[in-house]
Amino acid sequence: MTSSKKYSPLHKIFRINHTFARMEITKRKLKNSELDRKSVAAFKAAPKTNLIIILDNIRSLNNIGSVFRTADAFLIQKIYLCGITATPPHKDIQKTALGATDTVAWEHVEDTNTLVHTLREQNIQILAIEQAEDAIMLQDFAPDPSLTYAVIFGNEVKGVQQTVVSTSDQVLEIPQYGSKHSLNISVSAGVVIWDLFNKLT
Repeated sequence: MTSSKKYSPLHKIFRINHTFARMEITKRKLKNSELDRKSVAAFKAAPKTNLIIILDNIRSLNNIGSVFRTADAFLIQKIYLCGITATPPHKDIQKTALGATDTVAWEHVEDTNTLVHTLREQNIQILAIEQAEDAIMLQDFAPDPSLTYAVIFGNEVKGVQQTVVSTSDQVLEIPQYGSKHSLNISVSAGVVIWDLFNKLT
């Protein structure tokens, strides 16, 4: 004869929890309190990366918030919000920014072309992120650590304005190998800023 013990759901949960309790935890996830997170004041006082972000007529509030978060992660000097690009405070920006609008310096400028000319007069190098003739593939671009770069990301549909692309010092393109050749602007910002941050620091 074989005995078939029936275990209650509660008993099964106890057995599973007991098994996990005996296991040695490896690669333990860190708690927020264990991360080297800067306060707002410490962030503002920290040395910044030689990078500025320009958002050229970005329509999605969630994309704007995501770019703020990326800018916070890599100690970006400033974000310029141009044209129709919305500005903080806005609940949909805050939803993805998670407070980064309090740390990263930003300014709204009505016209991107005017801003580009102003920054060039300050010897800031202008980099348009776009698919264009004579574009340099991102992995082939070697920034000069002694210079400051303003990186322009364009509208979700139309991209960076042609007039802005034409007056940029360089056009950088993210290599893509699929069928779409189109990345969300917040994804593009993450890829480009991470790459330039690594090359500049």
